[in-house]
Amino acid sequence: MTELRHAPAPVTGCPVAHGFDALGDDYYRDPAGHLARVRDETPVFWYPHLGAWIVTRRADCLEVLSDWRTYSSAANSAADVPERYREIYPPDLVAKMIVGQDPPGHTEARSVAQRGFVRERMDRLQPEIEARAHRIIDRFENDGAANLLEQYSLELTTQTIMALLGLGHEYEDLIRQLRDDLFAVLSSAHEPLPEPRRSEVWDRFVQANLVLREIIDDRRESDADDVISVMASARRDDGSYALPTPQIALHVSEFAAAGTDTTAQAMTNAVLFLAGHPEALQDALAEPELWPRVFEETVRRRPSSTFTSRRATRDVELSGVRIAEGDMIWVALASANTDPAHVERPFAFDIHRPDPTDHLAFTAGRHTCLGNPLARVQGATGLRVLFERLPSLRPDDVEELDFLRMVLLPVRRSLQVHWDVADVARSRERTVRTLELVVADRTEASDGVVALTLRHPDGRELPPWKAGAHVDVHVPAGEHAPLVRQYSVSADPRDRTGYRIGVLREPAGRGGSAAVHDALRPGSRVTVSWPRNNFRLAPAARYLFVAGGIGITPILAMIREAQHAGAGWELVYGGRTRSSMAFLDELDRHRNRVTLVPQDESGQIDLPGLLDEVRDSTLVYACGPESLLQAVEEHTAHWPKDSLRLERFAPKPVRRTAPDTPFEVEFARTGTVVEVGAEETVLDAAERAGAPAVSSCRTGTCGTCETAVLAGRAEHRDSILTPSEQEAGATMLICISRAAPGCPRLVLDR
Repeated sequence: MTELRHAPAPVTGCPVAHGFDALGDDYYRDPAGHLARVRDETPVFWYPHLGAWIVTRRADCLEVLSDWRTYSSAANSAADVPERYREIYPPDLVAKMIVGQDPPGHTEARSVAQRGFVRERMDRLQPEIEARAHRIIDRFENDGAANLLEQYSLELTTQTIMALLGLGHEYEDLIRQLRDDLFAVLSSAHEPLPEPRRSEVWDRFVQANLVLREIIDDRRESDADDVISVMASARRDDGSYALPTPQIALHVSEFAAAGTDTTAQAMTNAVLFLAGHPEALQDALAEPELWPRVFEETVRRRPSSTFTSRRATRDVELSGVRIAEGDMIWVALASANTDPAHVERPFAFDIHRPDPTDHLAFTAGRHTCLGNPLARVQGATGLRVLFERLPSLRPDDVEELDFLRMVLLPVRRSLQVHWDVADVARSRERTVRTLELVVADRTEASDGVVALTLRHPDGRELPPWKAGAHVDVHVPAGEHAPLVRQYSVSADPRDRTGYRIGVLREPAGRGGSAAVHDALRPGSRVTVSWPRNNFRLAPAARYLFVAGGIGITPILAMIREAQHAGAGWELVYGGRTRSSMAFLDELDRHRNRVTLVPQDESGQIDLPGLLDEVRDSTLVYACGPESLLQAVEEHTAHWPKDSLRLERFAPKPVRRTAPDTPFEVEFARTGTVVEVGAEETVLDAAERAGAPAVSSCRTGTCGTCETAVLAGRAEHRDSILTPSEQEAGATMLICISRAAPGCPRLVLDR
């Protein structure tokens, strides 16, 4: 194998494709188009710059990619290791790169690494990718311009591979540099690195691999599902480790490069294609399920790796051209993807192709990119979030050619883009922003209640919130899609270093609270929405807080806000037992204002004694089980309107006086009119019509889907709007409320 890898290439070959220049502007502008100009006349040709044959037709490309015995991958890792590093990084280790191995070594390494990249795991990672995408856009959305490649595409892919590898932010600089150095090492197998860059690259590359080796050794007995732990803990049938530590570090280096730059290049290329095909962008914005097709069509037209290479192990003939044993062959993936013998309208950018994945962008055969499930999930998600947030985003100059000029991988270094900053306000109506946080602290707040403090992995400040706010928490659900549950944010709103939530385990619940208790531990990563507030603390001279059980969580923040405002307040807090009542230690400092009512000691809260007498200039805030809230409503019916503010954990019962009937809804922004059936909601109809509609709870308890009513009357069934707000009818919760009886059409601001 070593002898084959270093076999001398011929000085020249024939035929030569006159006019082909893999380092020229025309090639970097459109590799597939440049190759197409020579494909018909010289489908296989000699390229002197590389000392290699280039194969352009899809049929020939597939033949090379599918026969590893005739076309060896070993030459792909023929990098020359400097002498001073060979003791700790021997040449035969470099030869074990996944991209540069043939079976059986390739089979063993790939089978171990593949466990960390299974499609199901990538799908479970999708909410985290989405959260990171939102978080990155938060940093620059108000600027109106950015270098998209550096500020978004590479940032997203780097952060994602960090999460997949289970590495904290302290390793971010190392992974970023490792990505660039690995590409330089790979390229040096074909284009030697000059000094002093060669020494600089290898010094960083080796030092980074030594750091990775320590991490791998620490995870040998780990049962975590990050890629490093999966590979480190894999064992053979005899109980020995499947792969040695230095080899795993090498593969992690490969993932740091292939898992970041190639997908970042693809997302950036997609922006260019969409700029030239606005109809495709509009289709994807209207039908988000088309974003995976946008990504597939992008990599078909312009794969991030335009070539892959092999070396012939015997004399062969392709398209009438004789290739000698030992000759290098470069497979033109960009050309194969646009071969008119296989693809109709090969240069059209068509996101509606019947078989969108019928391309070789991820190569084929044994060397099909093992990270392609990650690329596909990440690419589609990154593009969708980007254009949902900034739909007017466009490149400054579609002809810009800022590339690191390498033949194998044309690396775009920048793409300057701009957008209308008005997108920022508009997107808040359409998109639930998410954050990828880590559980920094977990405590048992009482019997059955766990308190979790969530922080940014890199310690940055979190978006601001006010008392009464809640977050949507994407709770892990094993092999299934995460459960989304709403939990109030407690603690001090002025502390932006973390969000604290309190979660009661509910044995008879829908599984979300049990999953929180069982799955989330210090160090666990979790996706949450930005805080939303439908239980705001309105200004008042005095407050009466009534809490039942876990309903204390939003009240804790309200107490702090009332204290800060200098308002008077009183809390009556009931629970089954004293041991089941959470956060009593925090309330102990306010004992003269707090009345505790454990049911096993004192019975139920005396609501008549508490509420029968109206208190001047006082607002009542209540949170807890439905039975408590209904009783509070009854006993404050004689209070001034809007004196009572409630937050419900479950939707209030809907009392119908007649069966629901169909009605029409007009979505004013598009002029679309649809009928809402008797058994469906306005939200269902909006989604069916393609009108942007963000939702979460679908029960009228979270407020996400609140929508302005421009004409018509709504029958309000939500648990959010105050009586005055419902009476005014300016907005409605479209997940549950309907047109009022006798109102044939609602006109909504969507």
